[in-house]
Amino acid sequence: EALKTKVKDNDEYLKKIEDVYENPGDKNPFDTILENKDFGVLLLEELNCPQCGNKNTFTEVRKFNLMFKTFIGPVEDSGAVVFLRPETAQGIFVNFLNVQSASRQKLPFGIAQVGKAFRNEINTKNFLFRTREFEQMEMQYFINPKDDTRWYTFWREKRCEWFKEMGMTSSKLRYHDILEEDLPHYAKAATDIEYEFPFGWGEIEGIHNRTDFDLNRHEEFSGKSQKYFDESTKEKFIPYIIETSAGASRSFMAFLVDAYHEEEIKEEQRVVLKFHPKLAPVKAAIFPLVKKDGMPEVGRKIEADLRNSLKVFYDDKGAVGRRYRRQDEAGTPYCITVDTQTMEDQTVTVRERDSMEQERVSISKITGYILNKIHTA
Repeated sequence: EALKTKVKDNDEYLKKIEDVYENPGDKNPFDTILENKDFGVLLLEELNCPQCGNKNTFTEVRKFNLMFKTFIGPVEDSGAVVFLRPETAQGIFVNFLNVQSASRQKLPFGIAQVGKAFRNEINTKNFLFRTREFEQMEMQYFINPKDDTRWYTFWREKRCEWFKEMGMTSSKLRYHDILEEDLPHYAKAATDIEYEFPFGWGEIEGIHNRTDFDLNRHEEFSGKSQKYFDESTKEKFIPYIIETSAGASRSFMAFLVDAYHEEEIKEEQRVVLKFHPKLAPVKAAIFPLVKKDGMPEVGRKIEADLRNSLKVFYDDKGAVGRRYRRQDEAGTPYCITVDTQTMEDQTVTVRERDSMEQERVSISKITGYILNKIHTA
């Protein structure tokens, strides 16, 4: 309260705060701009910078535009100003009724998409974690407003469980529930699913109860009704929306960090990406032990058969041990070796990446064996 009084009584500083508003005076500058009280303390008490020791080194208050501004057409005319989208969600909202009627959907149902989004980040950092252009994966789930708490809880748990099912370490995942005073303007409730990166905890997906905020705004400014008629209850209402929003690059980075392991095997270092088999870019590699005695031909035949169902890789160069190591580094879960025994009984050796255990499998059953391993992992 003492700090609020100081801010309100400090005319010079108050003017700096009000200058960032288009309509000064219609909001409380302290409540909206000074979300962090420390900033006000630094200015008013003239505290030293902890690094350089200087006082009053803050720059003037300035506007930050986190959207990319450009123009439609070759002429930079004020009437042609447009902005690159900072999220993919709005395209779903404006097409909600089109999708619902064309696909004959009844609530609850969801619309999901993957697309580019652009944010004029003040500071890009941590490799793929924060970039100005990124791929966004979003789902908007349309529900009866009476069921919002149930569906919000469902998707909150379902999305976190998916990361675990795809092999992410459970102890490195957590929920960060957003406090009511920190909620986005459109949300009734919000949760971040966070992963513990080497640089600290960071959000990889957000779950939001957006209520009917977006559809209401589109209805208000377009003049087109966004109401849905529920035939079972004979009610007409604007649906609530539960949103799941993730960055594809952030999720990829989290899976990559989580999968990376360095191990000591017989005084040698083994680098291995322990991807869940469903996420591994290559599912199996095929190695003929030597480039003779008919082994390459058998290996190529296995490769052709597997390629109908799986992404596979054929390699006949170098010692088989080094070939194993190369596939370990690429995250390939299974390596199939054609050896001298193969030419006698039509079986091959299948090596599992993480345990390095080997098993003999009939060539005629190899496709089903690998597919079963992937789907039951």
